[in-house]
Amino acid sequence: MQQLQKDMTSGSPTKIILNFTFPIFIGNVFQQFYNMADTVIVGKFVGTKALAAVGSTGTIMFLIYGFVTGMTAGFTVLTAQKFGAGDMKAMRQTVGGAAVLTTIVTIILTTLGLLFMKPLLIFMKTPSDIFKDAYAYIMIICAGIAAQMLYNLMASILRALGNSKVPLYFLILSALLNIALDLLLIIVFGLGASGAAYATVIAQGISGLLCLVYVKLKVPLLHLERDDWRPKGHLLKMQFAVGVPMALQYSITAIGTMMVQTSQNLLGSNIVAAFTAASKIEQVVTQAYVALGTTMATYCAQNIGAGKIKRIRKGFKSATIMASIYAVVTAALIMTVGKYMTYLFVSDNVIEIMSNVDIYLKCIGVFFIPLAIVNLYRNGIQGMGYGLLPMMAGVAELVGRGVVAVIAANKRSYFGVCMASPAAWVLAGGLLLVMYYYIMLKDMKRKFPNRIE
Repeated sequence: MQQLQKDMTSGSPTKIILNFTFPIFIGNVFQQFYNMADTVIVGKFVGTKALAAVGSTGTIMFLIYGFVTGMTAGFTVLTAQKFGAGDMKAMRQTVGGAAVLTTIVTIILTTLGLLFMKPLLIFMKTPSDIFKDAYAYIMIICAGIAAQMLYNLMASILRALGNSKVPLYFLILSALLNIALDLLLIIVFGLGASGAAYATVIAQGISGLLCLVYVKLKVPLLHLERDDWRPKGHLLKMQFAVGVPMALQYSITAIGTMMVQTSQNLLGSNIVAAFTAASKIEQVVTQAYVALGTTMATYCAQNIGAGKIKRIRKGFKSATIMASIYAVVTAALIMTVGKYMTYLFVSDNVIEIMSNVDIYLKCIGVFFIPLAIVNLYRNGIQGMGYGLLPMMAGVAELVGRGVVAVIAANKRSYFGVCMASPAAWVLAGGLLLVMYYYIMLKDMKRKFPNRIE
C-alpha cells in the first residue's frame, strides 16, 4: 500500500476527517480562485456586460460540472468500499469499470451540450445584449467536458484510496496556469469571454493528465491488468446504481439554480452581474462544506466496507461540529465585510452592484448551517452506498428553490431570488437528517445487528 494512500477505518475520526478534508478544501478554494479569475479578469478588462455573460452561464456550468462530479464520485464509492474491505483485486476492477462508464458518459454529455445549448440559453431568457458572449463561452466549456471528466475521475479514484493531497498539488498548478492563460488570452489576444473558457478547459485538462501520469509512475496499486478492464456486470451494476442517482441529484440541484438564473435574467444585466459576483464570494467561503462532504463520502465508504458502523456515527458527529463552528465564523465575515470583494469583479456601477451583493450575502449567511448539513449528510449517505435516498433530498432542493424562484420572477423581486437557495438548503437538510437517523436506527441494525451501539 502506498504511503499517500490512507486507511480511514482506524484512528481518531476527528483527526482523520480534518487531515483528509484540509487538502480538499485548499484544492477547492484554488479551483474557485481560477474560476474567479475568469470573472475578475473579464469584469475588469472586458466590462460588466461580459461579466454578466459569463455569469449567465454559471448555472449551466453547475449543471454540467455537477453531473460530472456526481457521476465520477458515485462510480468510485465502490472503489473506496473495496479498498476499506481489503479486496484489492475487486478495487482495481471498479477502477476499470469507472473508466469505461466515464468514457461513455463523456461522449453523450458532450454531444447533448453542443446540440442543445443555444435553445437552453434562449429558454432561460438570457438578455440579448450578452447572448453572443454567453453562447461562445458555454460552447467552449461543453467542447471541453472530457477535460473535466478526466480530472474528476482521477481525483475521485485517488481520494477513494484516502489520498487527498496529490489531486490538490496538481489542482494548484492548474489554477496558476489558468490565471496565466486568462491574462494571455483575454488581455493580450483580446479573446474576451471565449478566452476565459479556453483557459479553463486547458487548465482542467492538464490537471487531469498530471493525475494520470502520477498514478502510472507512483501508484502500483492502481496499475490495472487486462482482466481489470473487462466489464464485470455485478460491479458495473452497483457502480451505476450509485453513480447515476448522484449525478441526477446534482442535476436536480442545478435545474433549481437555473430557475433562479432565469428569474434574475428578467431583472437585467446589472442584477446578473451582482448575483455573479456574490455567488463567487459565496463559493469560496462554502468550499469547506464541499470538502467535508467529499471526505465523508470516502470515510463512510471505507468504513461501511469494513463494517465499522460505530465509526461512521462518530465521524458524522465530528464533522457536524466542525462544520457548524466554521459556518458561524464565515457567516459573520461575509455578512459584514463580504460586500467589499465586489471591487475585485467590477469597475463600473460599483455602488449599485455592491448594494445588491450585500443583500445576497446577508440572505445566505444566516443559513450556512443547513447548507453544511446538506453537504455532509448527502455525501456521507451516498458513501454508505445509498443512491436514491439522497436524490430525494435533491428533489426537495428543487422544490424549495424552484417555488421561491417562480414567486420571485412573478414579483420581479431580487430579494426573492436571493432567498431561493436558503429555502432549498432548509428543506433538503431537514430531509437528510431524517434519512440519516432512519438508516442508522433501522437499516444498519438490520444489516449489521452486532455492530450498532
